[in-house]
Parts: sequence; structure tokens; C-alpha cells
Amino acid sequence: MDILITHGGLARTRSMHVRPAQLWLILSALVVAMLLLSGTVYHFVFLKAVRDGWPVVSQIVGPVVGRDAVQRERYTRENLDAMAQKVGELQAKLLKLEAVGERVSGLAGLKPEELRALDDAGKASTSGPASELSVAKGAGGGPFVPAAGPSGAQLDQLVELLDTQADRSGDVFVLVESRLLERRLEMLMVPSIAPVDVPVGSGFGFRIDPFNRRAALHTGLDFAAPTGTPIRAAAGGRVLEADRDGAYGLSLQIDHGNGLITRYGHTSQILVQPGDVVRRGQEVALVGSTGRSTGPHLHFEVLLGGVPQDPAKFLARGESLDAAARTSAEVTPATRLRKSR
Repeated sequence: MDILITHGGLARTRSMHVRPAQLWLILSALVVAMLLLSGTVYHFVFLKAVRDGWPVVSQIVGPVVGRDAVQRERYTRENLDAMAQKVGELQAKLLKLEAVGERVSGLAGLKPEELRALDDAGKASTSGPASELSVAKGAGGGPFVPAAGPSGAQLDQLVELLDTQADRSGDVFVLVESRLLERRLEMLMVPSIAPVDVPVGSGFGFRIDPFNRRAALHTGLDFAAPTGTPIRAAAGGRVLEADRDGAYGLSLQIDHGNGLITRYGHTSQILVQPGDVVRRGQEVALVGSTGRSTGPHLHFEVLLGGVPQDPAKFLARGESLDAAARTSAEVTPATRLRKSR
């Protein structure tokens, strides 16, 4: 394309040759410049004219700008309402979770003052603007539907408050887990599983002595089983004695703490040594017929403060040997340390 440029009748005419690519580049630059100019005029002239109420310009561009503002306001309000709905649903779930936490904490034996300490800490942490919002107490729920529509600042305060409530519920459940684990560990230290998985032959109480045929007190339970049958610890503890003990023959005693001791008599072999720490369900000896015995069996005793107790009262709350072995394997010192973290 050739462009002729002249300044007058006597002036020399100039010729400029423009290639198609250059022409498109010039046109593109002009379009971009016009767009930038239009945006600048719109934002710095038209919007200012509407805000300041210029006599003529504001009346011309006012309806257009007003429609844009209304659309933006509606879009913003719809987003805020959707966020408020989600926040309300989250609040309802947290309230239900808090109610469940209070019930579970009562079952776990948490004292009311411990929960009050958590509440006081939560109140102290929400002493800022979020604490000015009204929060429902006790069980409740339902969506959050504000009367006049929430603002962005109100939603921020609600989210901050819900975050505090979630932290508080998490602390309650951690404390409940700790209490339940303590109880489980206490149960592991109480004789609650039969040392041999066979029926009881002779129970606790008075009976006819098999040797002299006279009435005598039988201070434990007899479990008749073939020689070499494994004997498992009825609870976790420390081996107190493992040696021959008169009428008990080759016997074993395990100290479970708090004056509670279990005795395993007439064994053919002891698999642990004094001072060893054993877990519930661990094999500690083998059935035999040593000492004052008429045949292979285990004589099992439970002593509290040195006084024989009826072992059946302890074993009645127990479980099978296989389940006990799995439980004792799960709750080891390493497991307790990992759970405490």
C-alpha cells in the first residue's frame, strides 16, 4: 500500500509504502489505545461523574453505571449468602459434636472442673471481636440464616469463632481418649482372662480334699489340661517369684500392683524369671503336676493383700485368650507413646 503525503500545491509530494503486516500492527495498536482510553474515561470520568452528581454526564451514564453496580452487588450478596449457609451448616455440626463430646466425657469419667477449665480457656481465647457474637449453648442446630444478610466482617468473625469451637471439641476428645486409655491400661493390670482355655474343674471354696477326704478350703481354681499346655498371664505385671513352693510345686507369682498378685501352681516348666515384666496373655509357664497334685492341671489363685480371692469374680469380666493376646500386643509402651502424641 502506498500513501501520498503533500503540504500544499507547490510542496513536494512524499510517498510512503506500508506493508500489510505493518498496517495490521498499526491498526492493532490503535484498537488497544482506544480500549485503554475508554477504560480510563469510564473509571475516572463517568464513575466520578455519577458519584459527584455532575449535571449532564451523570444523567447520561448514570443508568448504565447503576446497572453494573447492582449486578456486582447482587453477585456479592449471593456469594455471601452461600458462604453464610455453609458456615451455618458447619456451626450446626460443631454443636452436635460438642453435645456428643459432653456425653462421651461423662462416660469416660471426666470431672466437671476439667471441662470448665477448657471452657474458661476458650472464653479467654475469644475475647476479641468474635466474642461479641451470640453463640447457642447446649444442643442445637439448623442452618444459619441472618435476618439482614451477613457482611464479610461478620462471616470472618463467625469462622474465627467456629475455629475456636473446633479446637475446644478436639481438646475434649483428646482428653476423653486419654482417660479411656488409662482405664484400658488399668484393666490390663487386673486378672481378667483365664490362664488356660479349658473349663474350670474345681472352684473356689470348701470342698473334699482329694488326699485326706476331709473338708478344706480350696483357695483357687483348677484347670485340668495335658502336661505342657501353655499357661498365659491373666494380667500384665512383674514376675515376683518363679521357683518351687511346697505344696504348690513349681509355681509362679506375678505382681500386678496395688497388692494384687496371681499364683500359678503345679507347673511343669516356668518360661519367665523373677523381675521380668509380662503382658496379659503372654505365655509364662506350662501345665504340669508338681507338688501336691493328683494329675496334670493348673492351680490358679488371686491374692489381694495376701488374702485369697475368688478368681471367678475377676475372670467373669474378661475375654478369650486370643482376644487378650491381640489386645496386649496392641497396647505396648511404644503404642502408648505414639497415642499420647
